[in-house]
Amino acid sequence: MGEEMAENIFVKKLKEKFPSIEFENERQHDFDIIKVPRDRLFSVIKFFKEDPDLDCDMLVDLTCVDYLGEEPRFELVYHLRSMKKLHMIRVKSRVPEDDPVIDSLTPLYKIANWFEREVWDMYGVKFRGHPDLRRILLYEEFEGHPLRKDYPRTKEQPLVPYRKQES
Repeated sequence: MGEEMAENIFVKKLKEKFPSIEFENERQHDFDIIKVPRDRLFSVIKFFKEDPDLDCDMLVDLTCVDYLGEEPRFELVYHLRSMKKLHMIRVKSRVPEDDPVIDSLTPLYKIANWFEREVWDMYGVKFRGHPDLRRILLYEEFEGHPLRKDYPRTKEQPLVPYRKQES
C-alpha cells in the first residue's frame, strides 16, 4: 500500500501545484517515474523537496543516459528520497544535443555538486548555475566526454606531464 500511496501522492501533488505543466508518469520495476520538461525540472524538484507531504530531503543519485539518434538526445535521471516518509521518486528530464544545458540542483542539494560534475565530465551536459563545473574524474586536458555513445573508442588523448602532488 505504501508504494501505491507514494505514486498517487506525487502525481496528485504535482497536478495540484503545476496544473499547466505537461508531464508523464509511469511505473517501472516498482519505481515511480515522473518525466518533466527541462525548463520545469528545478521548480518540480524544489516542490518535491519543500512540500511537507513529499519531503524529498535526499538526492540519492543523478545520472545521464545517451539516446544517440533520438532528440532530445540526453536524459537526466534523478533519484529522490524522503528519509521521514520512506518513499522515493525518479524524475527524468531530457536535453537536446545542440543545447545540452539544464538547471543545477546545487541550491537544493549540496551533493548535486559532485553528481553534476560527473555528468558534465562523462556526457558533456552543462548545469546552469553550478558553482564549479569542471572535470571530476578525468584530467582537465582530456578531450571529449567518454560515455557519449559516439565517442571514438580508439581516440588517443593528449599526454600531459606528471604533476607531483604537494604535501
